This record gives sequence, C-alpha cells and structure tokens, in this order.
Amino acid sequence: MKTSDFYYELPEELIAQDPLADRSGSRLLVLDKETGKTEHHIFKEITGYLHPGDCLVINDTKVIPARLIGEKADTKAKIEVLLLKRKENDIWETLVKPGRKMKPGVKVSFGDGLLTGEVLDVVEEGNRLIQFHYEGIFEEVLDRLGQMPLPPYITHQLKERERYNTVYAKNEGSAAAPTAGLHFTRELLEEIEKKGVDIARVTLHVGLGTFRPVKVEEITEHHMHSEFYQIDEDAAEKINRAKSSGGRVICVGTTSCRTIESAADEHGFLKACSGWTDIFIYPGYRFKVLDCLITNFHLPESTLIMLVSALAGREHVLAAYEEAVREKYRFFSFGDAMLII
Repeated sequence: MKTSDFYYELPEELIAQDPLADRSGSRLLVLDKETGKTEHHIFKEITGYLHPGDCLVINDTKVIPARLIGEKADTKAKIEVLLLKRKENDIWETLVKPGRKMKPGVKVSFGDGLLTGEVLDVVEEGNRLIQFHYEGIFEEVLDRLGQMPLPPYITHQLKERERYNTVYAKNEGSAAAPTAGLHFTRELLEEIEKKGVDIARVTLHVGLGTFRPVKVEEITEHHMHSEFYQIDEDAAEKINRAKSSGGRVICVGTTSCRTIESAADEHGFLKACSGWTDIFIYPGYRFKVLDCLITNFHLPESTLIMLVSALAGREHVLAAYEEAVREKYRFFSFGDAMLII
C-alpha cells in the first residue's frame, strides 16, 4: 500500500486558522463505515447518535506551553526549543531550531536567565537532550515563559491559550492537542451522560510525531513515534462493560483509539495499565475494542488518515473528504469534525 494512496486535494483556505467561538458549533460530517453514506450536522447534534449503554472514550491529556524562545548564552543567537518528552531530573528530549550548532555543552537562556539549559546529547532524529536549571517549580516557570506549540499549518496567533486544550484536559504532558475533543463543552458532556452514556477517561500524551510526514513510499516501512499512555481501573471497567453488554465503544480522537487498541488483549478486554505505544493502524488492521470514532479531518498522506481509512475503508474516507472540500468544511486542528459509525 502506497503513501500516495491517501492523498487528496485541499485548498489552503479550508485550513482552519482560529477556533470557533462556540466549541460545539462546528460542523459534523457523519460517515457510515459500511455504506459510505454521509449526513451533515452541527457538532452538538452528535447526541442523536449516542445511545444508552454506549461508552465514550476521551483523552484527558493536557498540552503544556512547550515552545520556548531563548538565546544561546555565548552568541545571543535566537533559539527555539520545543519540549517533547520529560526524561528525568529536569532533562527533556527537545526539538531545537536551528539545531546545527546546538552541540553538547552549548548553553541557552530563556526569560533573561529565569530558565537556563545545557545540551547534553544529540539523540534520534536530531533531537537534543537538554538539562534545565531554574528556581521554584518548573511548571510555573514554563507557564510564564512558554507558548502553546501550535501545528506548523496554523499561522495565526492563539488569543486564548486554553482553546488549544479540551475542557476536560487534566494530565499535563502533551506537545499537541487531541483535537477531536476540542468540540466538546461541559454542557454537552453532561447531556451525553444524562442519556446513559458512560464516559471513560484515558490518557495519552501526544507527541509531535503526530505531524511527522510519511516519507516512505510503502507505508509499512514508516517508523511510528512512541507515546506514553495510561488507563485506570474505572476506565477499563466502563469500556469492558459496554463491550460485554452490547453497547458501542466510541473513541474521541485517534489518540483515544490508539490507547485502547494498544492496551487491549486479543479478545478486546482491557485492564488498568500504562506504558508506551508505537502502534501504527492502517487498512487491514482489525479493531479489537473500538466501534465508532469521532475525529477531525486529517492531513493528506498522514498516519491519521490511514487510521481512519482502516476503520471506514480508504474509498469511503476519500469520498467523504472530497465531499467535505466541496461543502467547504474547515480542516485540521481547529476545523470541523467527522463521526464514523
């Protein structure tokens, strides 16, 4: 299967640059994965597709202001550092721009020395391990100095930082938002629970590998990034109950999907666990737990459109995307949503 099999034409003006004032006021394209039939709705009308006994799985990770702008201590040259993974003792794996001269031993300063760092090593894909030094609490320093790490296709400044987090974001650690969840309001989630739908919270800290392009011709040769996930007993119990009682497991976003598919045993049973996953889901994959998916519209030739195609079929997905383009849906992180049933 070729990467080019997942290409579609997208006019640049359909890439959403700003979030809507009303999170749940975005559009919703509903796709029947068996027939390819589509329907058009407003997102808040999604309650009509959720039934008592279903389980909605949400990812409660929280995006941190992981983008730091500083300068090299010796030359004062501008440096951009993006925090990717916390290792230990304030050592982070980072993406540095420009990275060419950021060799081990180089020191950087942020906020007039409020935060400093030293490059320890160059690791996989040119990422840098940086040891940070500061006084007080790192999260508080980061909150003061950091910016939200918006995807490269968003060129507008984000006016309200919390709009790049879901209303249920709790566990800090992501470098990118689980964007399908951005459509939910607290009121909408309450309405869903009142219908008798269980809401299971899982955590997967989203890395920037989410946006890494597939550069190989054969998709099976693509190397997936790994991300940390966690499922507690309450979430596992709710998901298992839905499966055993004939309800559906509906994941909010590809990150929730990857979490439960990584953690499930061969029979689709889940138990409390945590770990790292580099699962790559593409057509031919047999889903063990997930029945339906709420997701945004993804980049052409990305691993995310491949995952969606594994669920609904490549032809159905590409036809739905073409329809969304014709109907002028808004695409990507701040864009509209799709429900695959």
